[in-house]
Amino acid sequence: MDLADIPLIDQHAHNLLKPEVAAQYPYSAAFTESYYPEIINYHARYTFFYRRSLREVAALLNCEAEETAILSRRQSLGLEELTNIYFRAANLEAIYLDDGLQAENILPISWHEKFIAVRRILRLELLAEQLIPQSPDFATFLDRFNSELDPPPHEVVAFKSIACYRSGLDIQPVAFEVAKADFDTLKEKSLTQKIRLTDKPLIDFLLQQALLIAAKYRLPVQLHTGYGDPDLNLRLANPLYLRHLLESPQYSCVPIVLLHASYPYMREAGYLASVYPQVYLDFGLAVPFLSVSGMRETIRQLLELTPTTKLMYASDAHSIPELYYLGAKWGRQLLGEVLSQAVIDSDITVPEAEIIATAILRDNALSLYQSNP
Repeated sequence: MDLADIPLIDQHAHNLLKPEVAAQYPYSAAFTESYYPEIINYHARYTFFYRRSLREVAALLNCEAEETAILSRRQSLGLEELTNIYFRAANLEAIYLDDGLQAENILPISWHEKFIAVRRILRLELLAEQLIPQSPDFATFLDRFNSELDPPPHEVVAFKSIACYRSGLDIQPVAFEVAKADFDTLKEKSLTQKIRLTDKPLIDFLLQQALLIAAKYRLPVQLHTGYGDPDLNLRLANPLYLRHLLESPQYSCVPIVLLHASYPYMREAGYLASVYPQVYLDFGLAVPFLSVSGMRETIRQLLELTPTTKLMYASDAHSIPELYYLGAKWGRQLLGEVLSQAVIDSDITVPEAEIIATAILRDNALSLYQSNP
């Protein structure tokens, strides 16, 4: 199936880095989740993803498939022209940006809006980290946190939590006094150091506060699941840990979007989407970071059980514009291959495959986020 003409809704991505910041990183840093110099400067250049991507980028930029040639070509074009080239080649209709990744180093949403329609995803942990030093006590902090979310800012299409990174997905009820004690400890630390929220009771408490607000507006909440950088404990990134949240009646009307195909927990994520009405999935990060066969298998495993109304395209692009294009290229190609095989297997018909492709690449996201245009 050729899906090139279907415009994409990229329902989870990140802002590009400021050029002066990007210049401080090796090009290969954008092609790995590791932050260890030995991985970035050597091993990352020997992944299937990196080797494949050099050829694809070089073909688009009309230069040799070598990093030095690509860097020279990028320099001559400049970031704005590069972004134009990649966004056009990706055939993007809109992007939803989590602007909480390296917040001090990224270009603002307004810069991205020069090229494409953009909606904002509000990262909960970053908001909390910003408010803790400004708040004299927990009651004031909680009032400010809730008021920033309720009502959701008009440009916000979803909330997002990185609880998975900070303390894992086994989110449990937390008493007010327990959360307050964590706040008091962090508040004291904030007098002498920058705050990084890693305290599980406070993270769990604030996520559930946000879910109550999201329930009022039926606002989607995105959760990082599965694969990520070394800060993450992959064992605690399994979405099956979310059972308490998914079974809690007060959050049952909140659409929960499990990001990144929950890789390597694709089947677990697909199971959750198949039995819980509020669970949705995307396959960003797994596509385009895996090998071609790995990406194909990821999408195939997601669709073993996942209703096709529950799966969405995303790139998880960040830092450099190449990742938007690479995600789009392989997202379309491999979804097309998986759906073509499903036709051969007699799971679906050709007309059904065409409808499903458009739904996954575009329509499901528009439907899920339609109450927040």
